[in-house]
Amino acid sequence: MNMKKIYFVLLLLAAVITAQAQLNPVSWTFSAKKIGDKTYEVHLTAKMQTGWHLYSQTQPDDAIAQPTSFAFTANPLLTLDGKVKEKGKMEKFHDKQLGASANQYSNTVDFVQVVKLKSNVKTSLAGVVEFQTCDDKKCLPPKKVNFTVAL
Repeated sequence: MNMKKIYFVLLLLAAVITAQAQLNPVSWTFSAKKIGDKTYEVHLTAKMQTGWHLYSQTQPDDAIAQPTSFAFTANPLLTLDGKVKEKGKMEKFHDKQLGASANQYSNTVDFVQVVKLKSNVKTSLAGVVEFQTCDDKKCLPPKKVNFTVAL
């Protein structure tokens, strides 16, 4: 290969990597906080790049977005206490042209699941979060992220 071809391939590779990075506007962090004897809050926190939105678990009837959802892996050492709660500033979006609405978050949202251990043991909560993000011009296909949080 001559130098021009090598340079072109490297430039193309850099462009692909940059494009992929730009198409991943949400970063997730997963943590646990002990709130009582054998009781933990598991925090599943999404941070969005400026201009991007992530959707609530609950959507209006005329919703245009796929709601965020969580699927937890069964673990006989713990029980889920209630449903996943959302902590953040929910925005009610409505597009008059499409005649559709969405409940969404910008910047950051913290999804919190309370977990109770059946005994004092070390274990973890694992699962997958599925979500969709959009900006003012486009929506990305739904994406899944696996997680494991030590308790």
